[in-house]
Amino acid sequence: MSFNTFGHMFRVTTWGESHGTALGCVVDGCPPGIIFTGDEIQFYLDKRKPGQSKYTTQRRELDRVQILSGVLPEGNGFITTGAPVSMMIENVDQRSRDYGDIARQYRPGHADYVYDIKYGLRDYRGGGRSSARETVARVAAGALARKIVPGVIIRGAVIAIGPHEIDRSCWDWDEVERNQFFSPDAGAVKFFSNYLDSVCKEGSSAGAVVEILAEHVPVGLGAPIYGKLDQDIASGLMSINAVKGVEIGEGFASARLRGEENADEMRVDADDNPVFLSNHAGGILGGISTGQPIVARFAVKPTSSILIAQRSIDADHREVDIATRGRHDPCVGIRAVPVGEAMVACVVADHFLRQRGQTGCV
Repeated sequence: MSFNTFGHMFRVTTWGESHGTALGCVVDGCPPGIIFTGDEIQFYLDKRKPGQSKYTTQRRELDRVQILSGVLPEGNGFITTGAPVSMMIENVDQRSRDYGDIARQYRPGHADYVYDIKYGLRDYRGGGRSSARETVARVAAGALARKIVPGVIIRGAVIAIGPHEIDRSCWDWDEVERNQFFSPDAGAVKFFSNYLDSVCKEGSSAGAVVEILAEHVPVGLGAPIYGKLDQDIASGLMSINAVKGVEIGEGFASARLRGEENADEMRVDADDNPVFLSNHAGGILGGISTGQPIVARFAVKPTSSILIAQRSIDADHREVDIATRGRHDPCVGIRAVPVGEAMVACVVADHFLRQRGQTGCV
């Protein structure tokens, strides 16, 4: 199975399966001299960790990171040497027996059928590499990526679950850390909770929309034509399990605007610095960062594993009805927030190093 690696200068390879011994990542191209602690990596893994509310899978994983290579001790943490940085997270709460009934059955909405056809076999125990469990390795890599670009701040939030959206006028980043939905609008928490309660009661699941904001990204990251920053951000976000749509800035809404409404006009401030009067482009023009906040959103489909019986077939082409048992997120979009942050962090770090390599400065 190829294509487990992304990035060019900051190059990340993830490995491991949902029900294997462990998962992890190897970061090749991390510059020497980056100082970090295990707690800084663990902070983001804890944001993604399962079992923290009734609206996430009840699989009990500690998700404790182990730094295996590419570093030397430095104070209470580590300093990178320039060699590949390898990090590992052990699996401790697999329940493979939950999947015995579907070993030869194709779950609707899952990758079961296409994996079986493409590779001639599949890991039915939680989906193997197709499981969202794989994203724990991306979050570890993203935590390291944040240390590379000076001053960059990358944050994410859930802005919609099912038909319910936040009130953007109530946006509060502090609130994101206070509720179990990563919602920036305290008023939306009740609607999200009530909606998911009803969805779970019926044995179904819900989708979500996540917004990622990257602030203090230097001007000039990205390259024209085939190395665009927004192209790679879209690719990174689209690679996340269950993501079915990505937009930058106004995204699809820009199709409903007139030219003068969508353009980001410019002036100069009192210190003769250029300033933009709006940010419809989401911080990227011509594939190159403008210095404004980068804004990206992605849509996460409803979790495919549900208790409602669905029509399908098995490996022998017999028709079956499948109700998926086991422990699953009723709304996988909630825990996608730190994953989206990580992918944007990795892409920005990669382009930062590309820019430094091409021009000698940032």
